[in-house]
Amino acid sequence: MASTVAEKLISSHLVDGTMKPGEEIGLKVDQTLTQDATGTLVMLELEAMGLDRVKTELSAQYVDHNLLQVDYKNADDHRFLQSAARRFGLWYSRAGNGVSHAVHQERFGVPGKTLLGSDSHTPAAGGIGMLALGAGGLDVALAMAGQPVYITMPQIWGIHLSGEFPDWVSAKDVILELLRRHGVSGGGGKILEFHGPGLAGLSAMDRHVIANMGTELGATSTVFPSDDETRRFLRSNGREDDWREIRADDGRSYDIEEEIDLSSLEPLIAMPTSPGNVTTVRSVAGKSIHQAYVGSSANPGYRDLAIVAHMMKGKTVHPEVSLDINPASRQVLETLTRDGHLLTLLQAGARLHQTGCNGCIGMGQAPATETISLRTVPRNFPGRSGTRRDQVCLVSPETAAAGALTGVITDPRDLGLEYFEVREPDDIVINQEMLVEPLPPQESRKVRLEKGPNIETLPNFEPPDDELYLPVLLKAADDISTDEILRAGNEVLPLRSNIPEISKFCFDQVDETYYDRAMRVSGGHAVVGGKNYGQGSSREHAVIAPRYLGLRVVIAKDFARIHWQNLANFGILPLIFKNPEDYDRIERDDTLKITGIHRALKECGVMPDIITDSGMEVEVVHHLSPRQCQMIREGGLINWTRSHLLGGETG
Repeated sequence: MASTVAEKLISSHLVDGTMKPGEEIGLKVDQTLTQDATGTLVMLELEAMGLDRVKTELSAQYVDHNLLQVDYKNADDHRFLQSAARRFGLWYSRAGNGVSHAVHQERFGVPGKTLLGSDSHTPAAGGIGMLALGAGGLDVALAMAGQPVYITMPQIWGIHLSGEFPDWVSAKDVILELLRRHGVSGGGGKILEFHGPGLAGLSAMDRHVIANMGTELGATSTVFPSDDETRRFLRSNGREDDWREIRADDGRSYDIEEEIDLSSLEPLIAMPTSPGNVTTVRSVAGKSIHQAYVGSSANPGYRDLAIVAHMMKGKTVHPEVSLDINPASRQVLETLTRDGHLLTLLQAGARLHQTGCNGCIGMGQAPATETISLRTVPRNFPGRSGTRRDQVCLVSPETAAAGALTGVITDPRDLGLEYFEVREPDDIVINQEMLVEPLPPQESRKVRLEKGPNIETLPNFEPPDDELYLPVLLKAADDISTDEILRAGNEVLPLRSNIPEISKFCFDQVDETYYDRAMRVSGGHAVVGGKNYGQGSSREHAVIAPRYLGLRVVIAKDFARIHWQNLANFGILPLIFKNPEDYDRIERDDTLKITGIHRALKECGVMPDIITDSGMEVEVVHHLSPRQCQMIREGGLINWTRSHLLGGETG
């Protein structure tokens, strides 16, 4: 039977279930990726499991998010992560080496392999023919212990590319076009697979740009074929032996089909405060800007920065604008330096930042209040930049550079510059010196974990009672993101290893009273949400911290995939309104009486009974598998693991 690329990748790793859309499947995990904002919890989870050594083909721990060292917390955690990498047998990418996604594609990505990462943009590796999935840290920890990852079998969405890019249009405009058509939840339950003759004009790093931001559509993953361009990329990185061809078969069919004619695209921009708020650059041209930011995991390639250097040559950044250059990997930075592009950028007035996530995650480079920042980052959720009343717009490097030159939003086609095509070089500077190899097993067993004073033991979470009386402490609107549930930034991220302290910031973007009210409630509470609840980051903290404060049940119109999985992993019951209009009938501070929980979790197909204090019955459904129901019944995945994999007692 003719197969798509995604189907080939899934079938070759399928260990449980059948490939029928909507059914739960288990997949063998070849590689894992963790970063420092989520990795500390993963390492604590490995320690709690009593793991001796990772059982994957390759696991890598990156330090890329928390690079600002304003006190001891981040520096201490970097030491902890390096000791954990030595203890458990991981590669370790030192601070300043680059963003996990870019470095992993350069040094470790292999076509045909599976990659599970505790970062929602892990699907970027689909740009070279991998099946890459973002997940919560606990799912990644289990994969490192040799367990499969479980997902709902997605539909395969084939996107046929034809034509060639016009001048001043690039890969970022492809994914912005899909977001313009479908919004931030349009890819839910789907894998995006790109194919067609238009692929010939996309480099491996162009494909990375698109695959990275497939996450913003809510997609499970994004895949490209592994073809001659993939081979060229691996050859340029000294890894041609890792290449294998993976193409869709002739005669295959997709569950959904769509066409993008690259020649019809124009520069696009996602206006505040959602990646789905997309329009043409010309339609909003002329608005004053005060920052232009180029780089990040969403535009990490050589070309993305070299094109800006070409546009800046012999010119100076507008006096009202800060042009921030955020290289995504040390290899790219060194190659740009060798070729003179870095000097051009500095002479034009650009500000150079260390290789890492930085401003994308609110760790530095925060814009001024209520001023427009043109950024090539993947997200512009409210306050994510580190400024509460920010105005972040998502654009291509060309559009960011045009704004940096003029001081206003400008379509790069209107600058009057002669267009020049920039390609990824074949002779890149290869730098592996910042990657620390795993220790041999006999040496790793001697390593002790180095824990600073900010690292706290994970809290124990008990199984749910059969009957709960829960006040609704918060009612959220549609598309609430994990940045709004528990924000990032330099004030919060350094507390990622200290759940009691980080919980003080829960929901403070939408309701500053939540923490204090949660602390006054005994017996737990509930949250009500709209559509696409928990979109965005994979961070477990957006579940663990509210759970620590007593969150037991979330009832929403529907959930974003990773957050839904994280809720179940930590014993929180994620329920969906059977009748969406019931959302409008529940208000904050209503009390929900929820009964029959044990039977519902034991039989899984049975739903609990829910009655409000006004007597209204609320009908709910869920999409939990029997495995997940049992997990919640035991208080979460950690308790389940202790009981079923390690033979211990549940917590």
